[in-house]
Amino acid sequence: MKKWIGLLIFSVALHTYAQHHIIPAPVTYESTPGVFTFGPTTYMLGTDFRSYMDGFTAKDYFIKYCNLPLKTATKAIGQGTPITLLYDSTLNLPDGGYQLVVEPQTITITGKNKGGVLNGLLTLMQMVEKTGNNSFQVPCCIIEDYPQFQYRGMHLDCARHFYDIEFIKEYIDYLAMYKMNTFHWHLTDDQGWRIEIKQYPKLTEVGAWRDGTMVGHYRDQIYDTVRYGGYYTQKQIKEIVKYATDRNITVIPEIEMPGHCLAALAAYPELGCVADTTYKVAQGWGVFDDAFCPKDETFTFLQNVLDEVMALFPSTYIHVGGDEVEKIRWKKCAHCQQLIKDNNLIDEHGLQSYFIQRIEKHVNSKGRTIIGWDEILEGGLAPNAVIMSWRGEEGGTLAAQQNHYAVMTPGNYCYFDYYQGSPLLEPLAIGGFVTLEKVYSYNPIPAALTAEQAKYILGAQANIWTEYISYPEQVEYMMLPRMLALSEVLWTPTENKNYDDFIKRLLFHFTLLDKTNTNYSKSIYQVNYKLMTDETSKKLYLELNANKQLGDISVNSVDVTSGEKINFIYDKPFEVNATTPYVTAQLKGSIKNAPVTNIKLNFNKATGKKVILKTEPSKKYAGDGPGTIVNGIEATVSPSWSGIEWLGFSGTDLEVIIDLGEVDTFNTVSTGFLYDKLSWIYPPSQFTVEVSDNGKLYNKIGSVKIETFQKRTVASIKTNNTTGRYIKITAKNYGIIPSGNPGSGSKPWLFVDEISIQ
Repeated sequence: MKKWIGLLIFSVALHTYAQHHIIPAPVTYESTPGVFTFGPTTYMLGTDFRSYMDGFTAKDYFIKYCNLPLKTATKAIGQGTPITLLYDSTLNLPDGGYQLVVEPQTITITGKNKGGVLNGLLTLMQMVEKTGNNSFQVPCCIIEDYPQFQYRGMHLDCARHFYDIEFIKEYIDYLAMYKMNTFHWHLTDDQGWRIEIKQYPKLTEVGAWRDGTMVGHYRDQIYDTVRYGGYYTQKQIKEIVKYATDRNITVIPEIEMPGHCLAALAAYPELGCVADTTYKVAQGWGVFDDAFCPKDETFTFLQNVLDEVMALFPSTYIHVGGDEVEKIRWKKCAHCQQLIKDNNLIDEHGLQSYFIQRIEKHVNSKGRTIIGWDEILEGGLAPNAVIMSWRGEEGGTLAAQQNHYAVMTPGNYCYFDYYQGSPLLEPLAIGGFVTLEKVYSYNPIPAALTAEQAKYILGAQANIWTEYISYPEQVEYMMLPRMLALSEVLWTPTENKNYDDFIKRLLFHFTLLDKTNTNYSKSIYQVNYKLMTDETSKKLYLELNANKQLGDISVNSVDVTSGEKINFIYDKPFEVNATTPYVTAQLKGSIKNAPVTNIKLNFNKATGKKVILKTEPSKKYAGDGPGTIVNGIEATVSPSWSGIEWLGFSGTDLEVIIDLGEVDTFNTVSTGFLYDKLSWIYPPSQFTVEVSDNGKLYNKIGSVKIETFQKRTVASIKTNNTTGRYIKITAKNYGIIPSGNPGSGSKPWLFVDEISIQ
C-alpha cells in the first residue's frame, strides 16, 4: 500500500513538473495515469515523408537539449516502442496545431498541416525528465495545442553588424524551439548591403563594406578605422531558407527603400538625387538625408533586385522598409518636384506613397505582397500592403481600421535592443527599457479596435537592431529570455497566461540553455525598487520587488550618522530617510553571483511628495508614473540613458506642481534635464518657478534661460527663504531643432528626471 502511494505521489509530481516545463504554455493539458519510459528501442516513426522529416529535424533538438538520441524511421522496427508521427488535415485546429497523446507504451503526435508535428515534438522534448543515467521519462497526458496568432516573428538586423550563417541557423533554432514561425531578415541598410545580387555585383563589392564603425554610444561620435563587412551569397541564402523551412519558419527578406540606402548609393551613385560619387557606406548609426531618387532607372534597378530576391525567398511577404525617409533631397530635386506636379501629389509624403505603390505593383505582379514599416501609411497606403507597426500601436490600429493587415511591433514592448534591466548592470544598449515582464504583459490587439477590425492583426514581432550588438553572444543575451515571453503572448490563450507560473517554467528552460552555453540574460534576478510615501505619517518607504520564486531579497544599509550596519531579509516596505541614503539589495539562494542593486537616495523637501502633472509625458517614456521625478533617484546618463528614471515629453512644455503637504521654507529649486541632440532630446529654453500657499494663486519667484548644455543639464533657481506649499515648475520646450542637426526643423523631446527642493 505504501509503495502504491509512493508511486502515485511520484506520478503526480512528474505530471506537475512536466506541465510546468512547457513554453509557450499549451491550450489544454490533461494528465492521465502512468509514465512513458524512453528505452534503447524507442524511435520516431514518420508515417509519410513530411512527418519523417519533422522527426529527422527534431532529433537534433532531443540530443542538443536532453542528450537523448532517437532514431527516425518510416517503417515499424521490430519490438521497438514508437513515437508515431501523423498528419491529419481534417483536425479542427488552426495551422500549426497538434495533438499529443502520451501513454505508457506509446506516444502519438498528430499535426494539422505544416509544422504541427514538429511543434508537438518540441513540446514533448520540453517534457522529458532525466531520471538516471541514460534513463528518461515523460508523464502520460493528452495535449491539444494551437497558436493564438498566425504571425509569430523575430527580426534580426544583419546590416549594422554581420553574423555568419552558422549563427543564423542557431537563431532559427531558437525560434523553432519556442514555436515562432517567422524570421524577418534585415539585409540592407545605410551601413551595409548583405545579399548577393548577381545583376549588380558592386552592391556587395562596394556596398557590403565600410571603412570604420562607430564605437561606444551614438552621442559620443567616436569611430574606429577597421574595414568591416560581409554578405551572404545566393547559395548561402538558399541554404538558410531550406534550413528554416525544415523548421516551419518562413524567412521574410527586407530590402530597404526609399531611405536607408547609402550602401546601395555608394555602389551605384546614379540612383541618388545627386549623382555624387562621394557617397560612402555609413560608419555611424542614425538617419541620413539620402534616399533613392524616384526615377525610371531607379525603379528598374529595384525591380531587378527584387526579382532576384523573390527567386531566393518563397515567402508571401517581401519587406520593403519604408521607414525614416528624410525628404530633404527630394525637396531640392527638380525631378522629384516635377514628379509631384505631374502626378498631382500633395507633397513629398505623397511622393513616398507613389514610390511604394509603384514597387507594390511589381511585387504583386509576381504573386507576392509587400510589407513595410508604418511610415508607408503617410501619403496614402498602397492598396494591398501589410503594415508593421513600430512607432507605437497607432500604425497598426489605423491599418486595421482601413481593412489592411498589420503586424504589431511597438518599441515599448517589442524592441529587444532596449535595456531589459538597470543600465548600470547591463551591456551598452541604444536606450529604452523593455523588461521580461513588460513583454509578457503585451496584448497585440489594440484596445481601439472592434472585434471585426481585430481580425486584421496578424500577430506580433520582436526586433533586434544591432547598432550596439556586435557579436552573436550579445544577440543571444538581448533575445533570451524575452523571446520566450513573446512566444507565450502569441501562442497561448490570454486566459491561460500567468506571469508567476511562466517564471516557474522559465527556470527549467534556463537549465536547457545552460547545457548549450547560451548567453541568456539574467536581468530578472535584479531587484527593482520604488519609493513610497505613507500619506498618514508622511514617512518614506522603499519597496523592493523580485519574483518570490527566485529567492529572498537580502538588504544591506548603513546608518550614516551612527555607522551602524543594517542587514535583514526583505518582507515588506521599510522606512528610509537621510540617515540611510545608501541601500543594496540582492537575491539570495537563486543563482551564484546574483546582480547587486545599489540604490542611492538623494533626500530633499520634494522627495516622495505628491506630483501633479499639468502636461502629460509620452506613453513611451512615462517612467514609473509622475512620482518618478521626486523619488530621490538621479537618472543615469553614462554610458547611456534608458527610460527608467526619465519622463519624456514629445515637443511640449513641462508644467508640474509639487505639493509639499504643508507650507514650508526653501532656498533652492533645481531640476535635471537630458541633453542628447543625436536623439532629438534638448533641455528647455527657459526654466521658471512659481509658489503658492493655496494652489490657486501663484507668485513667480524666478526664471532662467538655459544656454549651456551638458549630458544632464541642471537648471536651478535660488529662492532665498521662500515659503509656500505648492511649487509650480515650468520648463519651456527648446523650440525648433536648428538646421544641421538630427531632426532639424522639428520640435525636440524634453526629458526631466529629478526635482530637488532644498
